Amino acid sequence: MNLTLGFSPCPNDTFIFDALVNNKIDTHGISFNVVLEDVETLNRLALNNALDITKLSYGVWPLVINDYIILNSGSALGTGVGPLLVARENISLDEIEEHIIAIPGEHTTAHMLFTMAFPNATNKIFLRYNEIESFVLQSFSNNTAGVIIHESRFTYEQKGLKKIIDLGKFWEDETGYPIPLGGIVAKRTTDILLLNKIDMLIKQSIQYAFNNYPELADYVKLNSQEMEEDVMRKHINLYVNDYSIDLGIGGKKALEKLLSIYQKPNTNSIAHNNAHFLENAVKEY
Repeated sequence: MNLTLGFSPCPNDTFIFDALVNNKIDTHGISFNVVLEDVETLNRLALNNALDITKLSYGVWPLVINDYIILNSGSALGTGVGPLLVARENISLDEIEEHIIAIPGEHTTAHMLFTMAFPNATNKIFLRYNEIESFVLQSFSNNTAGVIIHESRFTYEQKGLKKIIDLGKFWEDETGYPIPLGGIVAKRTTDILLLNKIDMLIKQSIQYAFNNYPELADYVKLNSQEMEEDVMRKHINLYVNDYSIDLGIGGKKALEKLLSIYQKPNTNSIAHNNAHFLENAVKEY
């Protein structure tokens, strides 16, 4: 059986899926046609119900909840892992609405968090995540800021940018839950026994990776050639954790909170009033 599987070339995703897609574990006759794309492209593919299994931003999850179910393994949640709003100069939070804000994709969790924090800030431009720093740095105006994710968290200070607010901490302070960044979903039409098997395989793939860590697999390095190895490890250490192995009670409560936010029409500009209950959204055994 062959299934389409989408994830990003970022070190945390290639770390998670290396053993699975490169036959380092027994996949029990399941093979995967890998689609490597940035997360906003994966979000759009999910909106079109295009892939059997895919990584997506939790910011878009309520919009595809009728088509996809969350797997217990493979997620990126945690504390101190959220997007950062940065600029060339310090900006008062009261002045954010007056600035142009570069955001890494309309359907990303980063956009959801920014909109939660600054609901009246509407002057936004949507760029690929790795274009945000350059956009802010090269802007002719100081009236520009950007929301950064992934490895940019480790490089923005070296490039002369200043942190304005940690949007992940904003979520944590507001909700008391770890920030749900991204997860792995599978089509709801998938047979439950196959869902269980896929979930188990992802978990085994993560455990295989951790058993061989801190050695970096060639697959991780190949897809992150422009990144220093210490940055790759920082990336993995930040985004791959116990929640990645299994969402657990804490992870599911964080997702329940996210759904409740989408059910409030005035909470953010992409609110979704048709969200289902959590017990129908996360795969149960």
